[in-house]
Amino acid sequence: MKKWKFALLGLILLSPQPALAYSDYIIASGENIGIEVQSKGILVVGFYKIDGKLNKNSLSIGDTILKVAGKEVKTIDELVSTIDKNHKDGVVKLTIMHNDKEKEIDFHLIKSNDIYKTGLYVKDSIQGIGTLTYIDPETKIYGALGHEIIESNSSKKIEVKDGSIFKSVVSSIDRSINGNPGTKNAKFDQKEQYGNIDKNTIHGIYGNYTETRDDELVSVGKGEDLKLGPAVIRTVLSGSEVKEYSINITKIDKNSEIKNIYFEITDKELLNTCGGIVQGMSGSPILQDGKIFGAVTHVVVENVKTGYGVFITTMLEEGEKGTN
Repeated sequence: MKKWKFALLGLILLSPQPALAYSDYIIASGENIGIEVQSKGILVVGFYKIDGKLNKNSLSIGDTILKVAGKEVKTIDELVSTIDKNHKDGVVKLTIMHNDKEKEIDFHLIKSNDIYKTGLYVKDSIQGIGTLTYIDPETKIYGALGHEIIESNSSKKIEVKDGSIFKSVVSSIDRSINGNPGTKNAKFDQKEQYGNIDKNTIHGIYGNYTETRDDELVSVGKGEDLKLGPAVIRTVLSGSEVKEYSINITKIDKNSEIKNIYFEITDKELLNTCGGIVQGMSGSPILQDGKIFGAVTHVVVENVKTGYGVFITTMLEEGEKGTN
């Protein structure tokens, strides 16, 4: 069987569990958004050589530095200044998160030209674009992307300390070709924020939407009512104009956690402009018969005219859960 590549994208509880209450009618957006996430701690994304040597110590790509000499660090500037003030002869104690476990290590700096260096490439935030899927008019909770945000160098999920979504307009598109998905290019306006980011999950990012909207509401469709055949996605190909583009749903998997809706692009305008699905379309709402049923999440790399999405009910349920 041919393997397809997908891009990115004991105790019995007796007490009653709280019901997850989302609205039956929501805003199905399709709006392009800018996204910025500040991570919990400082993420290690690589190493550089100092005088011909790598300085990994006990660190791995994807580890998160939480504390230096017992002091919490939230930014790269804090990391650098705290190391400078607290190392003793080039050794400093770091508290890190490694494979979801917290531990302490003695980190040895390398002295070069009388300067102590870490040899680490690190990040404290990630910025990008995506598509706003829905806004619940009752709870003011929004959902976007339909999948988690990962750091590209480490392929690790970002643990969110803080974050925001904000205005973004599509400036151009690099077309997709089989084997090489394209991307939306966009301009940011971080002064016009739409909401915060509370959590980053395998079903998308979520938070509170703070702007006032009077968009037409659409009914939430259940997975059992979705049919094979024609449907549409809402997304932006230029500027900030949200338009609907035709797709054909080819398979429905009610049992998958994330790959529920398989589809192919049939819209000529979208194919002419994008070649297929491009990065930045993640989160684009999938509608059929006037109802929202899901959101685009991934492109099939070998056939960029095809992709899959997650059920909207899954996203809505995730949005109603507590923050991570």
